[in-house]
Amino acid sequence: MAHKKVNLPSKTCIVCGLDFNWRKKWERNWEEVKYCSEKCRRSK
Repeated sequence: MAHKKVNLPSKTCIVCGLDFNWRKKWERNWEEVKYCSEKCRRSK
């Protein structure tokens, strides 16, 4: 299933405040994703 980038959901990282978009690897746990990157997750 192809997605257009404008239709992807987005969130704001709780550490750095940047917006980030949905990724395929977060498909199963998108509701639990809070950080935009591994670096932000480590520096919580």
